[in-house]
Amino acid sequence: MRGARTWIIAGVLALALAAVVLFNQQSASSGDHSSYSDAADGTSALFLFASAMGHPTDQVSGSYNFRTSGGLLFVFTPTSPFSDTDVAGTLTWIRNGGVLVYANEASAGTINSGDDQLDAALGVKRQQVLVSGSSIKAAGPLLDGVQTLKGGQFAQPYSPGADQVAILRIGTFAVGYLQHIGSGTVVVLADPVPLTNGFLDKADNGRFAADLLGLVPAGAPVLFDEYHHGVTATDLTPQAWLLTPWGAALLWLLVAVFLGFLLRGRRFGPLMPRRTAATRAEAEWAVAVGELLRRAGARSVTLGVLAAASERAVAARTGLAPQPRERFWNALWQRAPEVASELDSAERALWTSSASDRDLLSAAQRLHRVAYPVAEERRRGPRQ
Repeated sequence: MRGARTWIIAGVLALALAAVVLFNQQSASSGDHSSYSDAADGTSALFLFASAMGHPTDQVSGSYNFRTSGGLLFVFTPTSPFSDTDVAGTLTWIRNGGVLVYANEASAGTINSGDDQLDAALGVKRQQVLVSGSSIKAAGPLLDGVQTLKGGQFAQPYSPGADQVAILRIGTFAVGYLQHIGSGTVVVLADPVPLTNGFLDKADNGRFAADLLGLVPAGAPVLFDEYHHGVTATDLTPQAWLLTPWGAALLWLLVAVFLGFLLRGRRFGPLMPRRTAATRAEAEWAVAVGELLRRAGARSVTLGVLAAASERAVAARTGLAPQPRERFWNALWQRAPEVASELDSAERALWTSSASDRDLLSAAQRLHRVAYPVAEERRRGPRQ
């Protein structure tokens, strides 16, 4: 019964987790307009559109390098800064015939929201104002069939240079321009929203996307920069665990696993009985110490230990202090001259028994009989 209840609870938790993940996927947003995202502000539809037009499509990720020369590269709202090497590689690729579409979105209260390194290399000059971007007009004959674009709420206009031709305007403000660099072309857009999933079918946004793809020959590769949408410091903040789909899904997964283990109450394995520590006999310790001293060749240390231990035993039996040693011997000769004589003779035999282990054992036994005479008599037993 308990097992069935546990499985029912686990099933409910799994369904709840799936619902949360599905909800997060449906309501997720992509502020960097990633081509991986199917959200309304993602650009996965543009990726599929370019593929349907016969262009080999791919994402630049892992490392920022171009496997092919020429083609078209979309750079949408970088969240990771361009390095000097990235900028140099991009300019070289453009000069060799590549087409770059660089679109960076501005939000309310955000000024100079582009990438500083890339802006400086391309000569992008942003005005310090924001304009309403809900209706964008095509400027000039470069965009065939495009009259009005449906964009986001705000756009940060540009101040085009002499070699930068405005192609999109909001009123008198230029919000998109085209520039030739070497053999390549650069299109800079102040509002990437017309190219996102939720706006590609509005107004003339689809035709605008087709015109951008028409800047390269048929069959030319179309790339999307995802390298500069990598992990940033903000992705590691506590808010990312709650406000992003992957963070919320991972959090719910951890909660579900914890509750599952808590409710099921099962161990990770069988109980291992604790081994009872065996009590060693005193003789085993003595044998171990003796073997250690023998292997170390510490014969003199062994003799000193035996002599000192015997003197302490005699001192305890006669009521004398074992230290200092000279005073102990003087007092022992006066109080128990027979014991002193036997102990002195045994110690002399001990120190002269260094020829073999047998002699050492015999001397140690003699010393033990002097130190513990009562124990020796008990060991022998009563005389018959």
